[in-house]
Amino acid sequence: MTTALLESPAIRFGDDKVPFLSARRVAELLGVTLSELAALIGVARNTLAAQAGARKSGARKADAALSPVVRILAMAGEMAGGEQRAAIWFKHQPIPGWAGKTAYDLVGEGKADKVLAYLEAVRSGVYA
Repeated sequence: MTTALLESPAIRFGDDKVPFLSARRVAELLGVTLSELAALIGVARNTLAAQAGARKSGARKADAALSPVVRILAMAGEMAGGEQRAAIWFKHQPIPGWAGKTAYDLVGEGKADKVLAYLEAVRSGVYA
């Protein structure tokens, strides 16, 4: 078994230097600042800064908060054909049944699970 088989699409959102997700990488992909990303995922800006400094307590908290966003982006990227398309969808495409709200809006409201459920339904052909 090769390591390629063990890799998840979400591994692209990591940092080679530390075993945690990279807030900077996610922020760059979404075209937002670290402060905006921190507000989106509901953590203090300092928590993301602590992650960049690889302090374990801050890094774990940031990793847990980033995880749903990364899962959404990875799943959307598989379906849309790339990270850039996933980021555009995440920020700009209204999700049916949510009054014109985007995945970005719903994640900001703490409803990342609803976005993941929607993506699973689309992948299963429910909304196809």
